[in-house]
Order: sequence, then structure tokens, then C-alpha cells
Amino acid sequence: MTYIVATFYKFIPFPDCAEKQGVFLEYCLNHAIKGTILLSQEGINGTIAGTTDHIEAVITYLRQDKRLADLEVKYSTADALPFERIKVKLKKEIVTLGMPEVNPNEQVGNYVTSEQWNELIQDDETIVIDTRNNYEVNIGTFEGAVNPQTQSFREFPEYVQQNLDPKKHKKIAMFCTGGIRCEKASSFLLKQGFSEVYHLKGGILKYLEEVPTDNSLWQGECFVFDERVAVKHQLETGSYEMCLGCGHPISEQDKLSDKYEQGVSCPHCYDSLTPEKIAKQREKQRQLCQQKKTT
Repeated sequence: MTYIVATFYKFIPFPDCAEKQGVFLEYCLNHAIKGTILLSQEGINGTIAGTTDHIEAVITYLRQDKRLADLEVKYSTADALPFERIKVKLKKEIVTLGMPEVNPNEQVGNYVTSEQWNELIQDDETIVIDTRNNYEVNIGTFEGAVNPQTQSFREFPEYVQQNLDPKKHKKIAMFCTGGIRCEKASSFLLKQGFSEVYHLKGGILKYLEEVPTDNSLWQGECFVFDERVAVKHQLETGSYEMCLGCGHPISEQDKLSDKYEQGVSCPHCYDSLTPEKIAKQREKQRQLCQQKKTT
């Protein structure tokens, strides 16, 4: 059976988000939806999965709120449900920059469509910045993009303060997985005095969906925060798996390492795991194998 994965976000003034939490959760439960929806006073951010009819019903329901009437959704498919349960959470931010004074509802940079993106990032005057975490960048990014080497989005302001100058760096283009981080980053840059700021509308996922492989400037795969781990052009499931020891994406090459043990460790976490942690992971794998034999 094929399931639909729907990814969406929208920055909107959402003072009644707490009132919506239970209502949204109940509707998703009634339609067997799995995934996560984040609500805050700055907007909504979600990735959910279910059958075609049920996903369509939930998106239609969300759009009944006038503030979400034009909610843009990116769809992909999965052979199995990529989430175990549904969660609707209240957060201070729908994507955490750690700077509540940065408000995308007040100002954001210039949206750039997938069709326009190649021309912009091939301009010699444009500094192209990947606003994702380092482990995401390492499995795929745009040709010529700068990797800020951040471990979390909270570190992005520090990177900007140490490496970018509004007087020197006039034209900046940013991107991320679905558009939410680079949109908030564009608001931050404008607040810091940068004037010509662009961000990829719909993010990498929209680009991979719309731009033919032959015309693409994307290199590698795109990490996604579900059991698919990574996707390729046309949003086909990629070649990476997830290390159950640390949550890091692992390649076929990683699995050849003597530090890789299925469900226990990989080259990215082996040296930091305690003997107790390794033993715990091995016991968990043993129990999972036992469950499979009895079902």
C-alpha cells in the first residue's frame, strides 16, 4: 500500500494556537494520520502521513481556517507509514532560531521559485548559503553552496555574525529542506541590515520535485526527518538508512566500516558510545528480532 506524506508550514499570527491543539489532534486521530504538527503564535509546521483520502481530508480541514486558506503543501509517497503516532505540539517557535524578536510575519526576504533558482545561484555576485545542519549538508547540497557547519539552526545567527557583513555581502540566497528555516533566516538577515536577501520557495523538496534531473544543480540526496531518511529527484526514496544508535544518516560505504553494527552503532557515533549504551542497543535489537519471529 502506498501512503502520502504531506509537508507544510506557514508563518501567520496565531494567538489562538493553544485552542487549536486538541481540535487538530482529534481530527488527525479520527483519520488515522501519523506524524507531527507544531503550533506556535508565529504559525504552523507539520509533516504528516496517511492514506490519500485521509491526508486530503486533513489538509482541507486546515484550510478552512482563513489564515491557512492558501496553505502550500508538498506531497510525496512512502511504501509504509514513516511515523508511529500523531503528535500536535505547542512550541515557542515553529522552527527554533532562539531569537523571538525575529518575526517572519513582519518581514522576510524575496521568494525565489525553483524555476528561477538556478539563474540566481549561478550569479557570481550571489553568496549561496545552506541553512541546514552539517549532517544534512554532507549527504547533498547545491553546487557552490556554503556550508555554515552548524549543528543546529540556533547556531545560524552566530555564523552570520562571524562570517557575513552587510557592507560587503550584498546578495545572499539561502535554502533548506522545505523552506521554513531559510525563510526565518531571511527575516533574521534583514533585521541585521542585509538588504538583498533571497530564499528558495518550497525548499529543496520543491526544487527536486519540479526541476528535471538534467537541469538540476543539486548534488547528492536530501535528508528528510522521517523513516525515508533521504530523497532524490522526483522525491524518490534515497539510498541512505538511519543509524538507530545516533540518528545519523548512513551510506552503503558507512556500513562497510568495522564501527557499523546494524541497529547499534555507525562510524559517526561508535567512538562516543559507552559500553552500557552499546549493550542496551544490542538488547533492543535482540527483542525486535524476537518480535519478528513471533509475528
